[in-house]
Amino acid sequence: MSEIKKKKAKGGKRMNRRTFLKTTSMAAGAVAFSGFHFVRNTRAATGPFKVGFPIPLTGPYGTEALDQQAGAELAIAEVNADGGVLGRKVELVVRDTKLKAAEAARRAKELLEAEKVELMSGCLSASNQLAVNQLAKEHGVPYVSVSQANEITQRQDNSVYTYHEALDPHTTTQAVGEWVGKNFGKRWYYLTSDYAYGWQMTDGFKRKGKEFGAEDVGETKHPLGTSDYSSYMPRILAANPDVLLLNNFGKDQLNSIKQATAFGLKKKMQLICPIILMSARIGAGWEAYDGVAGGTSFDWGLTIPTSQKFVSAFQKMHGRPPIDYAGYSYGGIKELLMAINRAGKVDAVGIAEAIEGRTYDNYKGNQWWRPCDHQSQQDVFIVRSKKDKEKYDVFEHIATVSGEKERLLRTCVEVGMNPNAPVRLGLKE
Repeated sequence: MSEIKKKKAKGGKRMNRRTFLKTTSMAAGAVAFSGFHFVRNTRAATGPFKVGFPIPLTGPYGTEALDQQAGAELAIAEVNADGGVLGRKVELVVRDTKLKAAEAARRAKELLEAEKVELMSGCLSASNQLAVNQLAKEHGVPYVSVSQANEITQRQDNSVYTYHEALDPHTTTQAVGEWVGKNFGKRWYYLTSDYAYGWQMTDGFKRKGKEFGAEDVGETKHPLGTSDYSSYMPRILAANPDVLLLNNFGKDQLNSIKQATAFGLKKKMQLICPIILMSARIGAGWEAYDGVAGGTSFDWGLTIPTSQKFVSAFQKMHGRPPIDYAGYSYGGIKELLMAINRAGKVDAVGIAEAIEGRTYDNYKGNQWWRPCDHQSQQDVFIVRSKKDKEKYDVFEHIATVSGEKERLLRTCVEVGMNPNAPVRLGLKE
């Protein structure tokens, strides 16, 4: 999820991308006494094949980070059972980013330069992803992002080393917005977490809403980590929307849903989450989430054969079913490791050629790698919360929105890439 915070300046202007990258670079450069030295490391072709995995184990997304780790562990166990990578055992090396971009950069530097990892993955939040991706690019190491971000596949941050297994806010809102537009009223209100993830979700819904004649009847922004939403509820009720779109994540989603329920909002409007998480749903309980619907990249109750196989293996290893963020890391890491085996060496172009244009099905049905930006195209599932008969049986699957043939993505041109050529930006000699 994104974490690029609002710029604290007169007039309350948002931090733009140029300022963000400048400040992140300064913070990252300060973590080492001699600064960063961006050179491609020489990595031994013996010993374990290490996968660096910086994730926010500390902070409001810790629950989701643990599921990312659990999915990665399963992917690596399965690859090792099939002989590893180029005959070498794969090892996951985890570090805590604390959901801070400078810490993510510090940990990525440690993984790349001290641990000599040969593949990077992990992260939640756009700022963390961008910091890690920048280091991976400059060290000539592939990075597969397993969290939502609009920026990661755009030309400014993309490269031949960069892959994005996850949905992005644009894709998510185009899918969920399509379903909302077809099934509910036209008066839409936005409760927006005031950082890039929330902004991008709201912007995406507004874009999609225009196709259905939706009327924007208001927006309320709240800081990341808000616990008390009571002051926001009267203005939402006063706007009298048909739909309340809760563009927040993790504990923010949990708390806002609980308080919206307590204030009686569900009696007057439909509550929609662009990403509805099993972890938040279990934390808040069925009464708070009763009737709430939204999008997800994966639900463990899917009847797709590869989904059932993934869930069974995950439950055997971890004693519980996975949430969608486990699927991202499982699918992304497994895909890159298998690509290295197909390429026959750890080579940026060879790995890219083994992936670009590929149709694959690791855990959720068919997905498709777009060559111009290494974005995974995929379906989005619409689920609704239900009263659970068992602890993890909390959602019913009510629709699938197809992601095939780029229908939910920004075009290659929109993200600054050549639609007729695969990405080769930043290739190291």
